[in-house]
Amino acid sequence: MRYRYLGGTGIEVSTQCLGTMMFGAVGNPDHEDCARIVHAALDAGINFVDTADMYSAGESETVVGKALEGRRDEVVLATKVHFPLGEGRNRSGNSRSWIVRAVEDSLRRLRTDWIDLYQVHRPDHHTDVEETLSVLGDLVRAGKIRAFGCSTFPAEQIVDAHHVAERRNLPRFRTEQPPYSLLARGVERDVLPTVQRLGMGALTWSPLASGFLTGRYRKGVEIDLGRGRAALHPGRFDPALATTAAKLDAVEELVALAERIGCTLPELALAFPLAHPAVTSVIIGPRTAAQLDAALKGADLVLDDAALDRIDEIVPPGTDVYRPDGAWRPPSLTDPARRRRPLGDR
Repeated sequence: MRYRYLGGTGIEVSTQCLGTMMFGAVGNPDHEDCARIVHAALDAGINFVDTADMYSAGESETVVGKALEGRRDEVVLATKVHFPLGEGRNRSGNSRSWIVRAVEDSLRRLRTDWIDLYQVHRPDHHTDVEETLSVLGDLVRAGKIRAFGCSTFPAEQIVDAHHVAERRNLPRFRTEQPPYSLLARGVERDVLPTVQRLGMGALTWSPLASGFLTGRYRKGVEIDLGRGRAALHPGRFDPALATTAAKLDAVEELVALAERIGCTLPELALAFPLAHPAVTSVIIGPRTAAQLDAALKGADLVLDDAALDRIDEIVPPGTDVYRPDGAWRPPSLTDPARRRRPLGDR
Protein backbone atom coordinates (compact mmCIF):
# COMPACT_ATOMS: atom_id res chain seq x y z
CA MET A 1 0.00 0.00 0.00
CA ARG A 2 1.23 3.49 -0.86
CA TYR A 3 0.47 6.68 1.07
CA ARG A 4 0.08 10.35 0.18
CA TYR A 5 -0.61 13.55 2.09
CA LEU A 6 -4.19 14.77 1.89
CA GLY A 7 -3.97 18.26 0.46
CA GLY A 8 -2.45 20.67 2.95
CA THR A 9 -3.90 18.94 6.01
CA GLY A 10 -0.69 17.12 6.89
CA ILE A 11 -2.77 13.93 7.21
CA GLU A 12 -1.21 10.92 5.50
CA VAL A 13 -3.67 8.51 3.88
CA SER A 14 -3.48 5.29 1.88
CA THR A 15 -3.91 5.60 -1.88
CA GLN A 16 -6.85 3.21 -1.59
CA CYS A 17 -9.71 4.45 0.58
CA LEU A 18 -12.30 1.97 1.84
CA GLY A 19 -15.70 3.26 0.74
CA THR A 20 -18.64 1.85 2.66
CA MET A 21 -21.67 2.78 0.57
CA MET A 22 -22.43 -0.93 0.12
CA PHE A 23 -22.51 -1.61 3.89
CA GLY A 24 -26.09 -1.94 5.07
CA ALA A 25 -29.47 -2.51 3.47
CA VAL A 26 -28.44 -1.19 0.05
CA GLY A 27 -25.62 -3.71 -0.34
CA ASN A 28 -24.45 -6.06 2.41
CA PRO A 29 -26.85 -6.19 5.40
CA ASP A 30 -24.60 -8.57 7.37
CA HIS A 31 -22.90 -6.28 9.88
CA GLU A 32 -20.40 -8.90 11.03
CA ASP A 33 -19.35 -9.61 7.46
CA CYS A 34 -18.92 -5.89 6.82
CA ALA A 35 -16.78 -5.62 9.96
CA ARG A 36 -14.55 -8.41 8.66
CA ILE A 37 -14.12 -6.46 5.41
CA VAL A 38 -13.12 -3.36 7.38
CA HIS A 39 -10.61 -5.31 9.46
CA ALA A 40 -9.13 -7.00 6.37
CA ALA A 41 -8.70 -3.60 4.71
CA LEU A 42 -6.93 -2.18 7.77
CA ASP A 43 -4.72 -5.26 8.02
CA ALA A 44 -3.75 -4.74 4.35
CA GLY A 45 -2.55 -1.20 5.06
CA ILE A 46 -5.62 0.90 4.24
CA ASN A 47 -5.93 3.66 6.84
CA PHE A 48 -8.61 5.75 5.12
CA VAL A 49 -12.34 4.94 5.48
CA ASP A 50 -15.11 6.93 3.80
CA THR A 51 -18.82 6.76 4.58
CA ALA A 52 -21.85 9.11 4.59
CA ASP A 53 -24.87 9.68 6.77
CA MET A 54 -27.22 8.91 3.87
CA TYR A 55 -25.75 5.48 3.04
CA SER A 56 -28.56 3.08 3.94
CA ALA A 57 -30.10 5.90 6.03
CA GLY A 58 -27.30 5.92 8.60
CA GLU A 59 -26.78 2.16 8.74
CA SER A 60 -23.40 2.33 7.01
CA GLU A 61 -22.09 4.73 9.67
CA THR A 62 -23.41 2.39 12.36
CA VAL A 63 -21.61 -0.57 10.78
CA VAL A 64 -18.36 1.39 10.48
CA GLY A 65 -18.60 2.60 14.08
CA LYS A 66 -18.95 -0.95 15.37
CA ALA A 67 -16.14 -2.24 13.16
CA LEU A 68 -13.67 0.43 14.28
CA GLU A 69 -14.07 -0.17 18.00
CA GLY A 70 -10.58 -0.70 19.38
CA ARG A 71 -8.96 0.45 16.11
CA ARG A 72 -10.25 4.01 15.79
CA ASP A 73 -6.82 5.60 16.23
CA GLU A 74 -5.51 3.69 13.20
CA VAL A 75 -8.00 5.29 10.85
CA VAL A 76 -8.52 8.55 9.02
CA LEU A 77 -12.32 8.55 9.11
CA ALA A 78 -14.38 10.52 6.60
CA THR A 79 -18.12 11.00 6.36
CA LYS A 80 -20.54 13.37 4.64
CA VAL A 81 -23.61 15.54 5.13
CA HIS A 82 -26.24 16.99 2.77
CA PHE A 83 -28.88 14.50 1.61
CA PRO A 84 -32.24 14.17 3.41
CA LEU A 85 -32.54 11.87 6.39
CA GLY A 86 -36.09 11.20 7.49
CA GLU A 87 -39.24 13.21 6.90
CA GLY A 88 -39.81 16.87 7.60
CA ARG A 89 -38.29 20.25 6.85
CA ASN A 90 -34.73 21.35 7.64
CA ARG A 91 -33.40 17.80 7.63
CA SER A 92 -31.03 18.16 4.69
CA GLY A 93 -28.76 20.60 2.91
CA ASN A 94 -25.72 22.61 3.95
CA SER A 95 -27.21 25.02 6.48
CA ARG A 96 -25.88 25.61 9.98
CA SER A 97 -29.21 24.39 11.29
CA TRP A 98 -28.85 20.97 9.67
CA ILE A 99 -25.07 20.48 9.90
CA VAL A 100 -24.86 21.03 13.69
CA ARG A 101 -27.53 18.38 14.13
CA ALA A 102 -26.22 15.98 11.49
CA VAL A 103 -22.65 15.95 12.80
CA GLU A 104 -23.83 14.93 16.27
CA ASP A 105 -25.89 12.11 14.76
CA SER A 106 -22.88 10.94 12.73
CA LEU A 107 -20.59 11.04 15.76
CA ARG A 108 -23.09 8.93 17.70
CA ARG A 109 -23.47 6.35 14.93
CA LEU A 110 -19.72 6.20 14.34
CA ARG A 111 -19.05 5.83 18.09
CA THR A 112 -16.30 8.42 18.00
CA ASP A 113 -15.51 11.83 19.46
CA TRP A 114 -14.19 13.28 16.21
CA ILE A 115 -14.39 12.97 12.43
CA ASP A 116 -11.12 13.40 10.54
CA LEU A 117 -12.69 14.62 7.28
CA TYR A 118 -16.26 15.95 7.17
CA GLN A 119 -17.48 16.48 3.61
CA VAL A 120 -20.36 18.44 2.14
CA HIS A 121 -21.89 15.75 -0.07
CA ARG A 122 -23.31 18.07 -2.76
CA PRO A 123 -23.80 21.82 -3.34
CA ASP A 124 -26.85 23.53 -1.86
CA HIS A 125 -28.08 26.53 -3.83
CA HIS A 126 -30.47 27.46 -0.99
CA THR A 127 -27.58 28.10 1.44
CA ASP A 128 -24.86 30.73 1.15
CA VAL A 129 -21.48 28.99 1.10
CA GLU A 130 -20.31 31.46 3.74
CA GLU A 131 -22.88 29.96 6.11
CA THR A 132 -21.56 26.47 5.40
CA LEU A 133 -17.88 27.37 5.79
CA SER A 134 -18.64 29.25 8.99
CA VAL A 135 -20.32 26.33 10.75
CA LEU A 136 -17.67 23.88 9.54
CA GLY A 137 -14.97 26.14 10.96
CA ASP A 138 -16.81 26.21 14.27
CA LEU A 139 -16.87 22.40 14.29
CA VAL A 140 -13.10 22.33 13.73
CA ARG A 141 -12.55 24.70 16.65
CA ALA A 142 -14.87 22.59 18.80
CA GLY A 143 -12.77 19.50 18.04
CA LYS A 144 -15.66 17.60 16.48
CA ILE A 145 -13.99 17.48 13.06
CA ARG A 146 -10.33 17.81 12.03
CA ALA A 147 -10.77 19.05 8.44
CA PHE A 148 -13.57 19.47 5.93
CA GLY A 149 -14.10 19.21 2.21
CA CYS A 150 -16.67 19.03 -0.55
CA SER A 151 -17.94 16.28 -2.83
CA THR A 152 -18.96 16.45 -6.47
CA PHE A 153 -18.78 20.24 -6.60
CA PRO A 154 -18.37 21.94 -10.00
CA ALA A 155 -15.06 23.75 -10.39
CA GLU A 156 -16.68 27.18 -10.31
CA GLN A 157 -18.28 26.46 -6.93
CA ILE A 158 -15.00 25.19 -5.51
CA VAL A 159 -13.35 28.46 -6.62
CA ASP A 160 -16.24 30.53 -5.26
CA ALA A 161 -15.99 28.82 -1.87
CA HIS A 162 -12.23 29.42 -1.83
CA HIS A 163 -12.68 33.13 -2.56
CA VAL A 164 -15.41 33.49 0.09
CA ALA A 165 -13.13 31.84 2.64
CA GLU A 166 -10.33 34.30 1.78
CA ARG A 167 -12.60 37.37 1.90
CA ARG A 168 -14.31 36.39 5.15
CA ASN A 169 -11.23 34.91 6.84
CA LEU A 170 -12.89 31.51 7.14
CA PRO A 171 -11.37 28.02 6.96
CA ARG A 172 -11.62 26.56 3.47
CA PHE A 173 -12.44 23.27 1.84
CA ARG A 174 -9.35 21.06 1.99
CA THR A 175 -10.56 18.24 -0.25
CA GLU A 176 -12.89 17.46 -3.12
CA GLN A 177 -14.42 14.06 -3.88
CA PRO A 178 -15.29 13.83 -7.60
CA PRO A 179 -16.38 10.88 -9.75
CA TYR A 180 -13.45 9.77 -11.91
CA SER A 181 -12.84 6.65 -13.95
CA LEU A 182 -11.63 5.33 -17.28
CA LEU A 183 -15.14 5.98 -18.62
CA ALA A 184 -15.80 9.30 -16.85
CA ARG A 185 -12.90 11.69 -17.36
CA GLY A 186 -14.83 14.96 -17.42
CA VAL A 187 -13.28 16.19 -14.16
CA GLU A 188 -9.92 16.39 -15.94
CA ARG A 189 -11.18 19.51 -17.76
CA ASP A 190 -11.64 21.75 -14.74
CA VAL A 191 -12.26 20.09 -11.36
CA LEU A 192 -8.93 18.31 -10.98
CA PRO A 193 -6.84 21.25 -12.28
CA THR A 194 -8.71 23.52 -9.86
CA VAL A 195 -8.12 21.14 -6.94
CA GLN A 196 -4.43 20.97 -7.81
CA ARG A 197 -4.08 24.73 -8.18
CA LEU A 198 -5.73 25.36 -4.79
CA GLY A 199 -3.63 22.74 -3.01
CA MET A 200 -6.59 20.55 -2.15
CA GLY A 201 -6.61 16.78 -1.83
CA ALA A 202 -8.78 14.65 -4.10
CA LEU A 203 -10.35 11.33 -3.22
CA THR A 204 -12.17 10.00 -6.26
CA TRP A 205 -15.25 7.80 -6.35
CA SER A 206 -16.76 5.21 -8.73
CA PRO A 207 -13.47 4.01 -10.26
CA LEU A 208 -15.29 0.93 -11.57
CA ALA A 209 -17.96 3.06 -13.30
CA SER A 210 -20.93 1.52 -11.46
CA GLY A 211 -19.65 -1.95 -12.27
CA PHE A 212 -18.90 -1.54 -15.98
CA LEU A 213 -15.17 -1.85 -15.27
CA THR A 214 -15.46 -5.04 -13.20
CA GLY A 215 -15.41 -7.21 -16.33
CA ARG A 216 -18.90 -8.52 -15.60
CA TYR A 217 -20.55 -6.50 -18.37
CA ARG A 218 -19.30 -7.31 -21.87
CA LYS A 219 -20.54 -6.97 -25.43
CA GLY A 220 -22.77 -9.86 -26.45
CA VAL A 221 -23.52 -10.82 -22.82
CA GLU A 222 -27.05 -10.16 -21.58
CA ILE A 223 -27.20 -7.71 -18.68
CA ASP A 224 -29.21 -8.97 -15.70
CA LEU A 225 -31.05 -5.85 -14.54
CA GLY A 226 -32.12 -7.60 -11.35
CA ARG A 227 -28.61 -8.14 -9.98
CA GLY A 228 -25.89 -6.00 -8.39
CA ARG A 229 -25.45 -2.37 -9.44
CA ALA A 230 -27.78 -2.94 -12.38
CA ALA A 231 -30.60 -3.60 -9.92
CA LEU A 232 -29.83 -0.36 -8.05
CA HIS A 233 -29.60 1.79 -11.20
CA PRO A 234 -31.29 -0.08 -14.08
CA GLY A 235 -31.40 3.07 -16.21
CA ARG A 236 -27.61 3.13 -16.41
CA PHE A 237 -27.53 -0.40 -17.82
CA ASP A 238 -30.33 -0.21 -20.39
CA PRO A 239 -28.89 -2.01 -23.45
CA ALA A 240 -31.01 0.17 -25.75
CA LEU A 241 -29.16 3.33 -24.71
CA ALA A 242 -26.33 4.68 -26.85
CA THR A 243 -24.31 5.38 -23.69
CA THR A 244 -24.52 1.71 -22.68
CA ALA A 245 -23.23 0.65 -26.10
CA ALA A 246 -20.43 3.20 -25.90
CA LYS A 247 -19.39 1.95 -22.47
CA LEU A 248 -19.34 -1.66 -23.67
CA ASP A 249 -17.30 -0.72 -26.73
CA ALA A 250 -14.71 1.03 -24.56
CA VAL A 251 -14.67 -1.89 -22.11
CA GLU A 252 -13.62 -4.31 -24.87
CA GLU A 253 -10.62 -2.15 -25.76
CA LEU A 254 -9.71 -1.65 -22.10
CA VAL A 255 -9.88 -5.40 -21.45
CA ALA A 256 -7.41 -5.92 -24.30
CA LEU A 257 -5.09 -3.30 -22.80
CA ALA A 258 -5.27 -4.91 -19.35
CA GLU A 259 -4.40 -8.30 -20.82
CA ARG A 260 -1.48 -6.78 -22.70
CA ILE A 261 0.08 -5.25 -19.59
CA GLY A 262 -0.67 -8.30 -17.43
CA CYS A 263 -3.40 -7.10 -15.07
CA THR A 264 -7.16 -7.40 -14.69
CA LEU A 265 -9.63 -4.77 -15.86
CA PRO A 266 -10.50 -3.74 -12.27
CA GLU A 267 -6.81 -3.39 -11.43
CA LEU A 268 -6.36 -1.15 -14.47
CA ALA A 269 -9.40 0.87 -13.45
CA LEU A 270 -8.18 1.41 -9.89
CA ALA A 271 -4.66 2.36 -10.97
CA PHE A 272 -5.85 4.91 -13.53
CA PRO A 273 -7.09 7.74 -11.22
CA LEU A 274 -3.90 7.55 -9.15
CA ALA A 275 -1.83 8.45 -12.20
CA HIS A 276 -3.30 11.97 -12.16
CA PRO A 277 -1.11 14.35 -10.12
CA ALA A 278 -4.14 15.90 -8.40
CA VAL A 279 -5.49 12.63 -7.01
CA THR A 280 -4.61 11.57 -3.47
CA SER A 281 -6.66 8.42 -3.02
CA VAL A 282 -9.16 6.30 -4.95
CA ILE A 283 -12.26 5.02 -3.16
CA ILE A 284 -12.95 1.30 -3.44
CA GLY A 285 -16.45 0.18 -2.49
CA PRO A 286 -16.48 -3.59 -1.89
CA ARG A 287 -19.67 -5.37 -0.93
CA THR A 288 -17.90 -8.66 -0.25
CA ALA A 289 -14.52 -9.86 0.99
CA ALA A 290 -13.78 -11.24 -2.48
CA GLN A 291 -14.30 -7.79 -4.01
CA LEU A 292 -11.94 -6.29 -1.44
CA ASP A 293 -9.30 -8.92 -2.22
CA ALA A 294 -9.59 -8.17 -5.95
CA ALA A 295 -9.08 -4.45 -5.31
CA LEU A 296 -6.11 -4.97 -3.00
CA LYS A 297 -4.29 -7.10 -5.57
CA GLY A 298 -3.84 -4.05 -7.78
CA ALA A 299 -2.87 -1.61 -5.03
CA ASP A 300 0.75 -1.40 -6.17
CA LEU A 301 0.05 -1.22 -9.92
CA VAL A 302 1.57 1.87 -11.56
CA LEU A 303 0.66 2.60 -15.18
CA ASP A 304 3.45 3.66 -17.51
CA ASP A 305 3.18 6.30 -20.24
CA ALA A 306 2.49 3.72 -22.94
CA ALA A 307 -0.54 2.40 -21.05
CA LEU A 308 -1.82 5.91 -20.36
CA ASP A 309 -1.35 6.89 -24.00
CA ARG A 310 -3.46 3.91 -25.07
CA ILE A 311 -6.15 4.85 -22.55
CA ASP A 312 -6.19 8.35 -24.04
CA GLU A 313 -6.86 6.80 -27.44
CA ILE A 314 -9.76 4.73 -26.13
CA VAL A 315 -11.37 7.47 -24.01
CA PRO A 316 -9.88 10.90 -24.79
CA PRO A 317 -8.87 13.14 -21.87
CA GLY A 318 -11.76 15.13 -20.41
CA THR A 319 -14.38 12.87 -21.99
CA ASP A 320 -17.38 11.41 -20.18
CA VAL A 321 -18.67 8.32 -21.94
CA TYR A 322 -21.64 8.68 -19.58
CA ARG A 323 -22.71 11.24 -16.99
CA PRO A 324 -21.31 9.80 -13.75
CA ASP A 325 -23.37 11.67 -11.16
CA GLY A 326 -27.08 10.97 -11.38
CA ALA A 327 -27.80 12.18 -7.85
CA TRP A 328 -27.40 15.94 -8.39
CA ARG A 329 -27.77 18.39 -11.24
CA PRO A 330 -27.20 22.14 -11.05
CA PRO A 331 -30.30 24.34 -10.66
CA SER A 332 -29.25 26.16 -13.84
CA LEU A 333 -30.31 22.99 -15.69
CA THR A 334 -33.18 21.70 -13.57
CA ASP A 335 -35.01 25.00 -12.94
CA PRO A 336 -36.40 26.46 -16.19
CA ALA A 337 -36.80 29.87 -14.55
CA ARG A 338 -33.03 30.16 -14.26
CA ARG A 339 -32.47 29.93 -18.02
CA ARG A 340 -35.52 31.78 -19.39
CA ARG A 341 -35.93 35.52 -19.39
CA PRO A 342 -39.33 36.85 -18.30
CA LEU A 343 -41.63 37.18 -21.32
CA GLY A 344 -41.43 40.96 -21.29
CA ASP A 345 -37.63 40.91 -21.57
CA ARG A 346 -37.27 38.43 -24.41
